[in-house]
Amino acid sequence: MAYRKAPHTGASTGYLPNLTPSAGDSRADESQAADGKRPLTVSEAMNLAKGALEHITVTIVGEVSEVNVKRGYKAAYFTVKDASAALPCMMWFNRYDKTDGVTIGMKVEMTGRFTLYPKQGRMNFDVFTLKQAGEGDLRKKVADLARKLQNEGLMDPARKVPVPAFPERIGVVTSPRGDAVHDVLRTLRRRFPVATVQVAGVPVEGEHAAEYMIEGLRACYRAKVDVILLVRGGGSFENLMPFNDEALCRAIVACPIPIVTGIGHEPDTTIADMVADVRQSTPTGAALFVSPSQDMLEETFGSYAASLASGVQYAIDRAAMNVRRAEDRPLFKDPHTLFATDELTLDMTQDRLERLLAGATVPFATQVDTAAARLARSLEATTAPHRNQLDVAAGRLTRALAGATAPFERDLEVTSARLARALPLGISRDKTAVDTLEARMRTVAGGMLDPFNHELALSAGRMHDLSPLTVLSRGYAMATDGEGHVVKNVDQVKPGDRIEVRVSDGSLDCTVDALQPAE
Repeated sequence: MAYRKAPHTGASTGYLPNLTPSAGDSRADESQAADGKRPLTVSEAMNLAKGALEHITVTIVGEVSEVNVKRGYKAAYFTVKDASAALPCMMWFNRYDKTDGVTIGMKVEMTGRFTLYPKQGRMNFDVFTLKQAGEGDLRKKVADLARKLQNEGLMDPARKVPVPAFPERIGVVTSPRGDAVHDVLRTLRRRFPVATVQVAGVPVEGEHAAEYMIEGLRACYRAKVDVILLVRGGGSFENLMPFNDEALCRAIVACPIPIVTGIGHEPDTTIADMVADVRQSTPTGAALFVSPSQDMLEETFGSYAASLASGVQYAIDRAAMNVRRAEDRPLFKDPHTLFATDELTLDMTQDRLERLLAGATVPFATQVDTAAARLARSLEATTAPHRNQLDVAAGRLTRALAGATAPFERDLEVTSARLARALPLGISRDKTAVDTLEARMRTVAGGMLDPFNHELALSAGRMHDLSPLTVLSRGYAMATDGEGHVVKNVDQVKPGDRIEVRVSDGSLDCTVDALQPAE
């Protein structure tokens, strides 16, 4: 049967045009059949179909199921399908490079024509233009937003907040009328009934669902919960679009409380899943993640109990060992051991001080002799002017007596009387001055010696306290080796050595028989 080609209009109709046989062709076929002419060959039939199909331009919508794009080829090959048919397609690279490419699962709208290859008996759809259609546009927008948020670092694992192992307050943001809220509550009640659950009932699909979910997150934050579950049941890709909202995703990132998503649409991952701190595939999975099982609790508490018991037992054993060590110390067996070293040191210091005091008084004796000499010189200098007066008076008297003793006898007597009265007075004045100087000298000398006397008395007391003899008088003994060195420990001698043991009233010559170190 021959078909008449429909005129090519160059417009995309979206449907295949009707191919109807003409009246002339029908009559020709009937005449051929009546005349007994041969039927068409395969090549003729394929060429007839090729000529009919290649002038038809159509627009097709379908889902990409296979992709084979290799740069070694001259064209990109892929297959689109719907529920009951599949169509192989090819697109030359000069056209394909102008598109965003195709991936499996993408819904595309393409315009082109059918091509038939007679030798292989294969038909392809030669694609002129291609773009995403319907859900494909949504997927592209979601993918673009996901790349944007990823470039900003909002999906970085280091940014995500860890979920507490035992949350006491759990917030749930979901629809109050769906199955998800019942699945979550049932799971939490069974596994972790001690937790308090705060439910923020909001719509999870629709035009303003993202805004309501953001407000639900804020309500959970104000309630001071430990973890938030953002969940919903399954649905189509379009129904899940609120979970791809940019404002909701940024609110999840900004929330300081860890958020666990459980969106029941396993083939697809929403952006909310990507930015959440933990992603679970279902609401029940999210509830299982935040609630510890009874076995886990028993194991954890058992581990803590064992660790605590081990730590307490270790502390007790260590304290008992320290008590035993303290009990075995010589200090607690002999109280004098605590002060023995100090007492010995005091005795030795007292002995040294007594030896030092014997030589310390020599400079003071020299100072006293010097002061006495200075006092004698001072007295001699004080009486020298009066001696001159006496000498002058005696000379005058001698001359007067030698010249005329008799005539002047009365004068001599008067002068002698005056001299007798004047001489004691002068001597009295000199004696008073000397006594005053002597008293001052004694006072000054006594004040100079007081500090030394006080220090001497203190040193003598300390030397007495520190004297080894005092220690020996209390019942102690001091051992010295053959060279006179004090034996302080057992390492200084060996069995067979001779030592001298000094006690309070003498010394003992001894021989070392054995060494016994202290514990």
